[in-house]
Amino acid sequence: MTMRHCLQRCLVIGLLCSAILMVRPVSALDADAALTLARQSGCLKCHAVDKLKTGPAYRDVAAKYKGNPEAEAKLIHHVTSGERVKFPDGHEEDHQIVKSKDAAEIKNLIDWILSLEGGTKPP
Repeated sequence: MTMRHCLQRCLVIGLLCSAILMVRPVSALDADAALTLARQSGCLKCHAVDKLKTGPAYRDVAAKYKGNPEAEAKLIHHVTSGERVKFPDGHEEDHQIVKSKDAAEIKNLIDWILSLEGGTKPP
């Protein structure tokens, strides 16, 4: 193989690697960190990943917001504002606020919830 062919191969491989890196998300979802933040914030007292508790299952939340371009913003507001929520029995309470001021941690939590597949409700 000539030096020219070697350089061409290296150039092609370099371009392919660059293209792959450009399509990869800037930050990967960290499910363990999201679940830890949910636990520390008391979210799991009312929510579970795949079953209805006092609050909806996270899989149901993901199914509800699937394809909604405003989902992330709505859920970030929901977990950071302390807005009133209505329970199935009719009473209302202020929603707990997530115990983090780090926007990246909060976004990771919401992205994790929205990444969950399915839902627990029958079709």
